[in-house]
Amino acid sequence: MVNRPLYLKKLMTFKNQPLIKVITGMRRTGKSTLLLLFADALRTQGVSEDHIIRLNLEDLENEPLQDYHKLYQHLKEAMQGKEHVYLLLDEIQAVDGWEKVVNTFYENGAADIYITGSNAKMLSSELSTLLSGRYVEITVYPLSFQEYLDFLPPARRTPVDAAFSAYLKYGGFPVIPGLPQTNDTIGIVLSGIYHTVLVKDIAQRNAVRDAQLLEHLSSFLADSIGNPIATSRISGYLTSQGRKVSGTTIDNYLRMLAEAFVFYPVQRYDIKGKAYLKTQEKYYIVDTGIRNALLGFRPGDYGHILENIVYLELLRRGFRVSIGKLGALEVDFIAERMDERIYYQVSASALDEHTLERELRPLMSIPDQYDKVLLTMDRTYVRNYEGVKNVNIVDFLLER
Repeated sequence: MVNRPLYLKKLMTFKNQPLIKVITGMRRTGKSTLLLLFADALRTQGVSEDHIIRLNLEDLENEPLQDYHKLYQHLKEAMQGKEHVYLLLDEIQAVDGWEKVVNTFYENGAADIYITGSNAKMLSSELSTLLSGRYVEITVYPLSFQEYLDFLPPARRTPVDAAFSAYLKYGGFPVIPGLPQTNDTIGIVLSGIYHTVLVKDIAQRNAVRDAQLLEHLSSFLADSIGNPIATSRISGYLTSQGRKVSGTTIDNYLRMLAEAFVFYPVQRYDIKGKAYLKTQEKYYIVDTGIRNALLGFRPGDYGHILENIVYLELLRRGFRVSIGKLGALEVDFIAERMDERIYYQVSASALDEHTLERELRPLMSIPDQYDKVLLTMDRTYVRNYEGVKNVNIVDFLLER
């Protein structure tokens, strides 16, 4: 197993704290492996094997435990006579009523609890109320570019630009770096991941009646990353495909895709009015490889793909991200964390004078002193444009 220190460090930080550690993220992003890495770390620290109780609730052998009464009894017996254990419960959403089990063991203080799930619905408003103040959520994403390089065979880590091109094309699911780097091989794997999520975490869980419509909508969003999305625009597209659908149905399907961590909606923020806007959200996909597999590995909008990569990197770094509006101007990303705010503009290239002026204008129009950064694929000696930092995207992704 290749280590993922970003996430393992977070788990170790919260170890033995009186909080339920909730690990979320799309399937195949590495949540189960993270639990294995954590279990290894516990053993290294001297925790005995019988004090680490790990269950994958989607394994066939554990199917009887998907009844929460049986799960409770099983865990109670496994914990018998032990003063303090570590409960590592994988894909907990397979158990209806799982929160009753988790709450019970949390309340008696006999276990340090770690759970994973592949659907954000497991932390619905009702459940969040039940666990209020008792949990911390850690979201696992596909590999960052730095992690991707770590997962690659050493011979393919250089040149870095070639590795980055492969990363853009095939994405960052942990299984990808070790596969033969061909469209056919990787396309089959990515399609399998995607359709498992569509069927298991969306269609079955939400009793979706029209799975084909869900696929149409997902493909539309994949082809529209980085563009403003309105229900009316989606409705027009689906009508052109011979599918007349209500706005309510579209909104429900968008919510389902977001809850399964396939797409991330990003709100617009009025910088001058200091308020979030309720329309024209943008959507970014969890992984550019999934997008390219869906659309046939055809050349796409390079600029928006780079935006997608930067957006996910900001999430990994713990930022809350929105899109900035300043009158008619737009800033690609406002990244906020605690009392920190950074404005980012992303462009494939800004070597052309007119492109540079267009990209800088929104940043230079912002009337505050927070950092402003222009990210491009350019390699140039210019590091600063009148207070706006000029940074290469690959360099940005490899910042430690």
